[in-house]
Amino acid sequence: MADLKLSVDTSTDAERDAIDSVIAPDDHAVVHETERTVRGGTARRRDRRHLLLPGLHALQATAGWISPGGLNYLCAALQVPPAEGFGVASFYELFRTTDPGHEQSVHHVCMDTSCHIAGAEEFAQGLEAAGEQVHRGPCLGQCEKAPARFVQGRNELDHVPADRPDERISLPQRVTDPDVDLRLLQRVGVVDPTSLGSYREHGGYLALARAVDIGNEAVIAEIRAAGLSGRGGAAFPTAIKWQGVADEHGRPKHVIANADESEPGTFKDRIVMENDPFSLIEGLTLAGLATGAENGWIYIRGEYPLSTRRLENAIEQCRTAGLLGDDVLGSGQRFDVELRRGAGAYICGEETALMESMAGFRGEPRNKPPFPSTHGLFGEPTAVNNPETLLNALFIVEHGADTYRLAGTEKSPGTRLFCLSGHVGVPGIYEVPMGTTLGDVIDLAGGPTGTTAAILMGGAAGSFVGPDQLDMALTQEDTRERGTTLGSGVITLFDDAVDFTSLVLRIAEFFKGESCGQCVPCRVGVVRQHEVLVEMSATGGALSDDRNTLIDDMAMAMADASICGLGHTASGAVQSAIRLGLIGARS
Repeated sequence: MADLKLSVDTSTDAERDAIDSVIAPDDHAVVHETERTVRGGTARRRDRRHLLLPGLHALQATAGWISPGGLNYLCAALQVPPAEGFGVASFYELFRTTDPGHEQSVHHVCMDTSCHIAGAEEFAQGLEAAGEQVHRGPCLGQCEKAPARFVQGRNELDHVPADRPDERISLPQRVTDPDVDLRLLQRVGVVDPTSLGSYREHGGYLALARAVDIGNEAVIAEIRAAGLSGRGGAAFPTAIKWQGVADEHGRPKHVIANADESEPGTFKDRIVMENDPFSLIEGLTLAGLATGAENGWIYIRGEYPLSTRRLENAIEQCRTAGLLGDDVLGSGQRFDVELRRGAGAYICGEETALMESMAGFRGEPRNKPPFPSTHGLFGEPTAVNNPETLLNALFIVEHGADTYRLAGTEKSPGTRLFCLSGHVGVPGIYEVPMGTTLGDVIDLAGGPTGTTAAILMGGAAGSFVGPDQLDMALTQEDTRERGTTLGSGVITLFDDAVDFTSLVLRIAEFFKGESCGQCVPCRVGVVRQHEVLVEMSATGGALSDDRNTLIDDMAMAMADASICGLGHTASGAVQSAIRLGLIGARS
């Protein structure tokens, strides 16, 4: 018996129906929602609480906000205190906890990097002048279409224009290097993304068939021999992560595809999921079989409605075909996949914050150790991989480590997806061998559209480099040696007409808004960094020595003491802009 301290607010029929549609009857507590005392059902609290995020999505879609009555019903059903439920709902960009009072949709307009220089503010003002409700927010993963807009209304979620989203799919530029064919993008723009048959006709599930044939230990050995590192930004060796989970026994295991790409400038995962969704399902299944995990999850951005629909369709077709379920491809192993939608929180791209979000808590990072390989989702062994990493694993298992290493360099083998946007001729994603120079990738994208003043590598969490760095090889080791990063594969060009003071101020504002606030160095540091840049902007762009020192001191404190990577990287773009003389020049 638990005292949930429910308020007297009651839910509507529509809200109850919406919640019941995502929470199976067996997952409900036995509840009278106006009573303070709730008698629990037989399911474990963990098993119910992880449905909190889907329930909040159902309420938001139905009522246009998270009402107190709707929250009461949801929390009573899941045996979650409403105060905690409200804390989770208020954590996310896409949930509203105040009544909008009308049927009007909300137009989310991206204010970050590529959209910033493409006139996002003027675009937002034009929408407001037309009577639309506008929310100025962070990156929407539509950087190649800047300025980007995302409409959120009751029972409606889509990118704009709102006519036929399926007809507005972005296809990558199908450019190949003379020495290597497309690997990760080989089916994008070729297969029917809604058809398992089409996927299999173009080589789908050959990798998984070989994995079943050679066995799980051999799969991990092949991944190790190939030297595959993570493509989400951290570049952690994939084989070590998988082996750590495979070595755990006696507890349920999980593999998660982290498709919550929220780094400004990043949109590669969206394009793959929209156009080749079955490849992600196959890659995740391969990871599940290799590690002995029966539970697969895809955590996808809430701002990706088309990708979500494509993946839901792919999962259902794979279940019907016996590619998911109790006996995957005749392997004798059980594996299934469940989709979880995020709700607009950059921090949830960090793997432990992502798992907290999936479990029904605020998406706040955990201290490590313990590491996810032993204490991940629900405290159980978990491997988290970026979709691009899983696509690389498919190629390795199907073709072998030696073939994989024919592209790239000794220390950075394989190919890589790069997202180019900003002042470049043909924005899009490009697959090239690791070691291709920065200048060559920019040339593939049509070259700069003006005189390049700076290039942002790795997104807001990365750093600016000058146009004198075009000879830089795009590998982990070469970018590190040059004092920058590959990050998640972001390359954003800025010409000499850009107001860099305004741009860098927006980057600082992004981190101020996206810090979860859990640890003091980050919570205070990102605010003070933003304040210094606001002061700089107000004084005509000059930055005194003491203010420059303050930024460096705050950056050091955040890098040394923050729990997660957000604090570690929040000052990278700012400091590099100062170093290059893009901002802070003395008057």
